[in-house]
Amino acid sequence: MNKKNIKQGTVLILFLIGMTLLNGCKKLVEVNPPINSVTGSNVYNSNANAAAVMTGIYSSLSSGNFTSGVNGVSVICGLSADELIGYATGNLFIQQAYTNSLSSLSVPFWNRLYTVCIYPSNAAISGVSSSKVLSTSVRNQIIGEAKFIRAFSYFYLTNIFGDVPLITTTDYTESELAFRTPKGKVYQQIIADLNDAKGLLSSDYLDATLLNTTTERVRPTKWAAESLLARAYLYSNKWDSAELESTAVINNSTMYSLSALNDVFLANSSEAIWQLQPVIPEHNTEDGNTFILVADPTYNNPVSLSDFLLNSFEAGDGRKAAWVDSYNGSQTYYFPKKYKIKSDPSQPTEYLTVLRLAEQYLIRAEARAHLSKSGDAENDLNLVRSRASLSDTSSANQSELLGIIMHERRVELFTEWGHRWLDLKRTNTVDSVMSAVCPAKGGNWKSQWQLYPIPQQTIQFDHNLTQYPGYN
Repeated sequence: MNKKNIKQGTVLILFLIGMTLLNGCKKLVEVNPPINSVTGSNVYNSNANAAAVMTGIYSSLSSGNFTSGVNGVSVICGLSADELIGYATGNLFIQQAYTNSLSSLSVPFWNRLYTVCIYPSNAAISGVSSSKVLSTSVRNQIIGEAKFIRAFSYFYLTNIFGDVPLITTTDYTESELAFRTPKGKVYQQIIADLNDAKGLLSSDYLDATLLNTTTERVRPTKWAAESLLARAYLYSNKWDSAELESTAVINNSTMYSLSALNDVFLANSSEAIWQLQPVIPEHNTEDGNTFILVADPTYNNPVSLSDFLLNSFEAGDGRKAAWVDSYNGSQTYYFPKKYKIKSDPSQPTEYLTVLRLAEQYLIRAEARAHLSKSGDAENDLNLVRSRASLSDTSSANQSELLGIIMHERRVELFTEWGHRWLDLKRTNTVDSVMSAVCPAKGGNWKSQWQLYPIPQQTIQFDHNLTQYPGYN
């Protein structure tokens, strides 16, 4: 996807879905009865128009809100866990996340994922499936991308909020009175969508036309579907399946390899499985623009790294040297510098990395540990550790090995996509960790805080939704 194509796609998709997603905001997924061209047949009357629907979703994701930036998942979940410090810079939302006291009046992510990702993905699946003019390859790719994005969105919704409404249609009468769906059933849909996507998506990276291959790694491929599927199986304790899917990605060594630490987050790095291309002028990534400090924390740059994280690195860990920097102002602030560029008017050289190979090694290591394949699990860990200039690790038993894996995930994936927060919850260690961490942040930990509240406005419009315990 070159710069010209993404700009054209952005303009088209914002025109097509803007009225639905921004003006018709009322019910659960904040849409009125479909009255515009997103769900109209004219969107799917050519390969180019249909492809632009998905291009628009990626453009919107790249612009921030859920995916990145000051209100993105890496910041908010990093604050909820033990990775980041939030400062009183006038951003109440940041302080609430930091002290684990989010309000239903200012909850993140819910509406963004339903309106920007799930609803248009449902519309694309429906519209493309009924179109008589699209080529088979384009039809398959769009449906595959839409199912991938829907699975990606529900993965974060259910892991952040617990039981969430499962909406797979564009029927507003269904969405406006939806009940919460048990997390297990949401996962069934996630896994089904990703298995479908794996069979539909191209093995090669495609440009915005979906007709030509490209070196730009900014559209989902079969390998992205397998990568997210490996994660979904891991979270579901399906160790055999997690090992199988991650192995398929790892074995594609002609396309993927572990990059040097300072190259991991470059555009189209050999480690990148799926990235989002920058769309905001002079920005490379919104995470880089938010995390990198050139002054004391401000409203738009309100976080720094916590001592909890800084002290977790082993001596000599190259990741701390390569991925952590500091600013000396009124005090010394440490910040993540996985992305090296805060802003730059020239051609972007960094893309927001969503899925990457190191996570697949860590997924496989954890799956293998549970399958009593300790030697193979340690081999996977040692490949990641070697890249960080650390010696090989070994363990005496399964429990110790799993602890080592969680440590490696902590220092490898810090401030990326909420991994630490989600790991604490899925391994049932959130209460023991946060009981010590939350008071140090000025909060008072309660177990129910591990689920974010449903937005109050959403509950007002849908009387079948009830708030989680502990929230107003």
